[in-house]
Amino acid sequence: MAGATCAHDCAHVAAVNVAACAHEHEAAVNVANEILGTCLLRPALGTVENLICDIPALAADGQICCVLPYAPPPMALTIGIVGLPNVGKSTLFNALTRNNVLAANYPFATIEPNIGVVPLPDPRLDQLAGIFGSERILPATVSFVDIAGIVRGASEGEGLGNKFLANIREADAICQVIRAFDDDNVVHVDGKVDPAGDMETINTELVLADLQTMERVIPRLERDARTSKDNQPALENARAALAILGAGDTLFAKGESAGIDMEQARALQLLTTKPFIYVFNLDEVQLGDAAVRESLATLVAPAEAVFLNAKLEMELTELEAADAAELLESVGVTESGLDQLARVGFDTLGLQTYLTAGPKEARAWTIGKGWTAPQAAGVIHTDFQKQFIKAEVVSFAQLLEAGSMAAAKAKGWVRMEGKEYVMNDGDVVEFRHGAGR
Repeated sequence: MAGATCAHDCAHVAAVNVAACAHEHEAAVNVANEILGTCLLRPALGTVENLICDIPALAADGQICCVLPYAPPPMALTIGIVGLPNVGKSTLFNALTRNNVLAANYPFATIEPNIGVVPLPDPRLDQLAGIFGSERILPATVSFVDIAGIVRGASEGEGLGNKFLANIREADAICQVIRAFDDDNVVHVDGKVDPAGDMETINTELVLADLQTMERVIPRLERDARTSKDNQPALENARAALAILGAGDTLFAKGESAGIDMEQARALQLLTTKPFIYVFNLDEVQLGDAAVRESLATLVAPAEAVFLNAKLEMELTELEAADAAELLESVGVTESGLDQLARVGFDTLGLQTYLTAGPKEARAWTIGKGWTAPQAAGVIHTDFQKQFIKAEVVSFAQLLEAGSMAAAKAKGWVRMEGKEYVMNDGDVVEFRHGAGR
């Protein structure tokens, strides 16, 4: 950002986007805060919050010559929350984001997808901030999208089927919310509570949508295979995927074990290649019943299952930490459903975090599992990856035991790693690079 100039060769640029969604507002504030005091913003512009709110007027007055788009973080992956109508999707989303999304007792209360960015619970950041005296803490985040309720026939456009399928195609993973609670005051779209049946309905619609996709894909791959033998493996892979779909199974559940090249299958934009998470919305009695939870978990194994009571989660968001812990204990659980979901979602997306810290902030940065040190550095700034030299690394556990970086270095626990180093979750890192020299 620091080198950006506008068409008028002026460096008075605001690194925020006035069209940013509401959930990005805080991130935009953080970006602008980092550049306050430099040549990018005139000190006369006042606070960052006022700047963001007043950009149109400031631009008209000539105080800002241009506005750079605010780009979301490179790892801004999303989890689509899906389910039949009235299973508690929007109530869960309200709790996740502490928003007041419409949560009504009728089908299709959610039409446009609601997007929320949820902090990933990470107690390490508080401890890291204590060691470095950091002024603020910035956790990693998981993005959730509340998508319209699905009904039978969605793959043929029933209900809001076409919108549903388009929204879910844009998500990186699918979180199915499944109703297990009984409540005569909340109608079930099929007239009865049946978790296995609800899962079958959703999976069937996703499989049918993929079969429609394959009807278009297979002829194209057959033509490609006739022109070049090199294209034959892709055709064979698609036919194998088609056989799984034809049997009514999702590719996420059966593809890998059947030898399907999942990367090739994902490239075909098949919905059932996406990772699945299953959230069972229970009543408070069921929530504390281990036998009920075990029975439901077997329905989705080997996929991850999360058990929660959506209304209880809403209550927990209004309580202090000690009171929330006491309420959870009263229903026989130790971890809130929201914390479970953020943690499981992060893992399902194949993500992990590394940590940085200093007097200004302690921060968790999101990267993919298996990423190298230069790739991780690129999340902070692309120049850090291009001009990577070394990474100074210590595990969080060792740093915590040592009590300070100086003590960790004295024990020989701080390592200098090169370009081939594969990052571990919880690495505390300082990158050395040639950027800006």
